[in-house]
Amino acid sequence: MAGPLQGVRVVDLTNVLMGPFATQILGDMGADVIKIESPEGDTVRHLGPMKNPGMSAGFLHTNRNKRSVVLDLKQAEGRGVLLDLIRTADVFVSNVRPAALARLRLDADLLRAAKPDLIHLSLVGYGSDGPYADRAAYDDMIQAVCAIPSLIAQVGDGVPRYVPLAIVDRVVGQAAATAILGALVHRLRTGQGQSVEVPMFETMVPYVLSEHMSGLTYQPPIAPPGYPRLLAPSRQAYPTSDGFVCALLYTDRHWRAFFTLIGEPGRFDADARLASIAARTRHIGELYAEVSAALRLRGTAYWLEALAKADIPVMPLHTLASLMDDPHLRAVGFFRTLEHPSEGPIHDMAPLGRWSATPADPVRPAPTLGQHTQEVLAELATPPHNQETKPCA
Repeated sequence: MAGPLQGVRVVDLTNVLMGPFATQILGDMGADVIKIESPEGDTVRHLGPMKNPGMSAGFLHTNRNKRSVVLDLKQAEGRGVLLDLIRTADVFVSNVRPAALARLRLDADLLRAAKPDLIHLSLVGYGSDGPYADRAAYDDMIQAVCAIPSLIAQVGDGVPRYVPLAIVDRVVGQAAATAILGALVHRLRTGQGQSVEVPMFETMVPYVLSEHMSGLTYQPPIAPPGYPRLLAPSRQAYPTSDGFVCALLYTDRHWRAFFTLIGEPGRFDADARLASIAARTRHIGELYAEVSAALRLRGTAYWLEALAKADIPVMPLHTLASLMDDPHLRAVGFFRTLEHPSEGPIHDMAPLGRWSATPADPVRPAPTLGQHTQEVLAELATPPHNQETKPCA
């Protein structure tokens, strides 16, 4: 069974992580994603551990279900081939700055002239109408301007640290894939293409402020910003006598069951701080501290069993290594061993969701640089320009 986007062609002029993550989602759904690379290749090809040059682990996990075509867009011939490809495409995705595309004579108006019903999605750091529009945008910079390190400093040791994930690239990449799907639905209904701009900064701000805008929502403000439960310093993995456990007490039932479990069955009804979710939120720091003190008295295995039996949300605290051996992920077949043509056996992760009629499934491992140049050019009825792994001028 084919994926839901079978028959959709995506020309992908993206690099590093955000754009490639977005287009991998589309490729997993069955789209024909043609990854346009410079002669040097995607930057991520060369970052991190690898068995062979240009095939890093990070690249393998963000570029499956794509065909790699090398074009030198600084040359007129390379730009001509790209335009020929765009004339066959439904979607063009780029994270090249619009000014740079304009210098290459690949701006949105020209592309839409070449293919009037084209969906052209531009991934940018900051919306093109604002004063930050020309600034370089990296995951760390967007985290900073969205106040994420400030939140971490507030609940930690005062040092504004970045989240140790490329979280912005992933979130915005997912948003870009969603925007493309919306534009495709619009085109199905109307026959019209369109240009879509997805800025990193503006996409991330609601992820931060939807909880933390708080009293600043109102004019004039009625309370300071920040959601107390999320900002409680004791909101963390709880130490046990021999490790850590992750538990969440949220509802009336959770709190009542917890105090019963630790031998204080009348506590829930007697303590005014527990009377409602609003009251608990006001006092959440001190309440979490009490939970922490109780959990230190016994071992992790005891609490995992006892809290689960009391129907209180609880999970083990994984490390990166133990996550790879999680029993649930093993049972659902999340990690699969694939035989990569150049890299040998590799761990691969499952695509998004489960589909009853059109399951998304990896069919192509991440390509070597320029692996499909000749194949794709042949589909354009263009004579081969060079060897498969060489750039087309």
